[in-house]
Order: sequence, then structure tokens, then C-alpha cells
Amino acid sequence: MLSRAAVRASSTTSMVARRGFHSTRAQLGSPYHYPEGPRSNIPFNPLTKFFALRYWGFMFVGFSAPFGIAVWQTKKNQ
Repeated sequence: MLSRAAVRASSTTSMVARRGFHSTRAQLGSPYHYPEGPRSNIPFNPLTKFFALRYWGFMFVGFSAPFGIAVWQTKKNQ
């Protein structure tokens, strides 16, 4: 039984070695490979002139909208 396990182990390592894995560089012509690097994986450009103003405006609207809607709903029926 021990010899069978040894034969099986040696045959699987040789089978994996014969598969011929190799690495290739990503093909940028494919629609599934995108450029890499800093700020390339976000859907906006933080280097524009008014980015800080637009960012904080978006955060203010997103944070205050639920509170404004709640106040409007409570005052609506009065």
C-alpha cells in the first residue's frame, strides 16, 4: 500500500510538471484588461480643479438628504 502511494505521488508531480504553465503579459487589446497604476481604478479624476468642491457637495447632499426627507414627511400632513 505504501508503494502504491509513492508511485501515485511521483506520477502526479510529473503530470503537473508536463502541463507547461507559463506566464504571459496582459493583452491590453482585450476588453477585460485595463491599465494599472494609481488613480486608474476609480470612476472619477481627483486631479481636476474643482474636485474638492464637488466631492464635499456630493457628501453634503448625500448626508443631509435623508434628514431633509424626514423633516418634509413629518411636516407634510400638518
